[in-house]
Amino acid sequence: MAASESILAVPEVTPSERSHVLRDASEPGRGQVIYWLQQAQRERDNPALEHALALAARWERPLEVVFGLDPDYPGGTLRAFVFMLEGLRDVRERLRERGIAFTCRLGKPDETALRASEGAAALVCDRGYLRHQRVWRERVGREAGCGVVEIEGEVVVPVAVASDKLEYAARTLRPKLRRELERFASLPPRVSVTKPTKGGARSGAGGRSDGGLSDVGLSDGGLSDGGQEDVTDQLDDPLALARRLRVDERAGPVSDWFRGGQDAAAEALERFIRGGLSEYHRLRNQPQFDAVSYLGMYLHFGQVSPLRVLREVRRSAEGAGAPDEAVASFVEELVVRRELAVNHAWYQRDYDSYDALPEWARRTLDEHAGDEREHDYGAAALEAGETHDRYWNAAMREMRETGYMHNYMRMYWGKRILAWSAEPRAGFELTRTLNDRYFLDGRDPNSYANVAWVYGRHDRPWPERPVFGKVRSMVAAGLERKGDPDAYVAKVERRVSSRSLEVDAGDAAP
Repeated sequence: MAASESILAVPEVTPSERSHVLRDASEPGRGQVIYWLQQAQRERDNPALEHALALAARWERPLEVVFGLDPDYPGGTLRAFVFMLEGLRDVRERLRERGIAFTCRLGKPDETALRASEGAAALVCDRGYLRHQRVWRERVGREAGCGVVEIEGEVVVPVAVASDKLEYAARTLRPKLRRELERFASLPPRVSVTKPTKGGARSGAGGRSDGGLSDVGLSDGGLSDGGQEDVTDQLDDPLALARRLRVDERAGPVSDWFRGGQDAAAEALERFIRGGLSEYHRLRNQPQFDAVSYLGMYLHFGQVSPLRVLREVRRSAEGAGAPDEAVASFVEELVVRRELAVNHAWYQRDYDSYDALPEWARRTLDEHAGDEREHDYGAAALEAGETHDRYWNAAMREMRETGYMHNYMRMYWGKRILAWSAEPRAGFELTRTLNDRYFLDGRDPNSYANVAWVYGRHDRPWPERPVFGKVRSMVAAGLERKGDPDAYVAKVERRVSSRSLEVDAGDAAP
């Protein structure tokens, strides 16, 4: 049966290319419609939520939303959990305003979904592109007690529509995306809630619904066996809840610089359009200025829709607020580069592995693995930012303290780790580890593609040189020739010392 013929299809709300039936059904189950929210952590502009509401309206059922909070999420840190929980608190409040119940449960997300599916009319989920996210959804599709449909709303062009294979570089994917862009650039319609539900916590889907930590085995920071406790009310204090999960605290919270949630994402987008977009094409690679969006972490957690970002940036150009060149440059990053990374994660299952690098890159790096290094720093010195290079140290400090690093400095940062590592495979592993630990947008298709780019992915061979072989290199002299890295160092020092992202006159675009 074609997806468009399924009872789970809602073509007036969701294009068939965004709708993937994981488990079909001949009729709805007897209970409510469930939206298993996981990747798209927002209420606004959420195609999966609106699809679920449309099914609920069709069958005259209430809709309930569940989220699985996994303390063992791969690479999860206190930093990432606090940011995410701040966002889920937003989701809870916005759903309640629309009359939709929301429950956050501790435990494996696929278990949360399967428990919620028992007796449900249908289960709707959003799409994730990483291995473990795909495994969760595949299992739910096999074992759910109702029909399951996955809605793809975290890219502008659905990944399989854009390409049916692993793309070599941006130049090979760009024309394919451009052909399809306008067809998929529309935001989902906002569907009315026909059967409002009370409050937030639901009494179904297994376990208690009062959210009391004293009753659910979370005292002294430990989780009770089996998980699935309801912690919806504990979203009021994201830091306290995150600390009870006993996750990695080496990267602490960064709420002074970046607060999670769809409201904060909307503010960041507005700030960028008002202050950074007009000079984006000229200054995006100038780290001493702030001609950047600061949207990567919000896109990572699904707290803002890429479709919303695309629409608002384009509207700025239409209103003579930004030149066409600036908009085109940003759309290249938002759509082409970001969705090239999604293509990489989708079609390269070991996307985070050194062995998945292009053959030419591995060969040339291995040939130069024995080259003498000008400096050979250990992992501890690099993580602490204790090198001879003050530009690199400032980038590491920005990353370690704020959870962010200017994108141009990310490239330099990664290339220098390769230059200073005893052998390339170790450098790759350390780059990925630090990337996942400190960046708010680490553990992400875009982030993994960035790490792989340092080592040759989505690039071409360059003139051969020591250590790098034919992989592109970057050196401090290049930073000095193209920008003002001393001003970048001063900007980092100001922000870290003041614990504020506020832009002063020295950071603004000239």
